[in-house]
Amino acid sequence: MKYAEITSEEEGVSSSSIRQGVQEARKIQQDRFGKEKFYTNAHMGPKQIRKFCLIDDECKALMKQAIQTLGLSTRAHDKILKISRTIADLAGIDQIQVEHVSEAIQYRTLDRQEFF
Repeated sequence: MKYAEITSEEEGVSSSSIRQGVQEARKIQQDRFGKEKFYTNAHMGPKQIRKFCLIDDECKALMKQAIQTLGLSTRAHDKILKISRTIADLAGIDQIQVEHVSEAIQYRTLDRQEFF
């Protein structure tokens, strides 16, 4: 969130609304992984990532740029794809889109930055 949003006087999204969105995303994941031995995106291994985190050429180009620019590892690549899949699930969208990948990359770069 941007600083202006955090300090805004306007009322934000309620906890119950966020809870409902998470529950819906979990249901999407349970349906997706019905026959698998796990039920969340976080538990996917490399084989499942290749199956369930398909991305288009625009997303692939963004991932390539991130890997080259940020020096990301294969493990980081896979984590970004899993997070992208979760972001798409939270949005109720079947196909991972470039904005989902971009958001996931931003989270990864935040992990690597020192703020103070």
